Amino acid sequence: MSKQLGIYVNQQFCTGCKTCQIACKDKHDLEVGANLLRLKEFSGGGFTRVGEAFEPHVWAYWVPVYCNHCTAPTCVAACPVGAIHKSAADGVVSIDPDACIGCRICLDSCPYGSLQFSEKEQKAKKCDLCADYRAEGKEPSCVISCPMRVLGWGEVETIQEEHPEAVTGLRGLPDPDVTRPNTLYTPHRHALREAGHE
Repeated sequence: MSKQLGIYVNQQFCTGCKTCQIACKDKHDLEVGANLLRLKEFSGGGFTRVGEAFEPHVWAYWVPVYCNHCTAPTCVAACPVGAIHKSAADGVVSIDPDACIGCRICLDSCPYGSLQFSEKEQKAKKCDLCADYRAEGKEPSCVISCPMRVLGWGEVETIQEEHPEAVTGLRGLPDPDVTRPNTLYTPHRHALREAGHE
């Protein structure tokens, strides 16, 4: 593989507005229930009574979940007809809609739940990092739409150089050692994975 493309998320400043999710859904004209990008919220904490007042110890963070264009994609291995492939040129994982038979095996194979099923088309669908936009020299729709400018994309090696603090594993997401995802996060302080915690 000559390069590996990936996504960068500066999670510290994500406000959970879901503009990326809406832009993706609109761009791909997805039906109700199908989302190639889903914004998940994680929250916790509580309050401590201090005299007559309450002191907050609450927190929340959001994680955009979509295809990670993994180095070891389970969906590619699971597809019985070879409709899903990982590009040797840029590492992007995509589905050939003409080859897909709609068996849904790939949906169950992905630990992130990134693949979706179109009832209308009877085919599996997934993020391809907006291949058509990239071919025109544009950025993916989620990146263009983010009002907080927390999303980016590019070669993983470059992202790692520019953001050495970035990680691939967060609390609430599957173990990154399973598929070796190529989405990198500058994490919210509450999102860092800890030993023995998910």
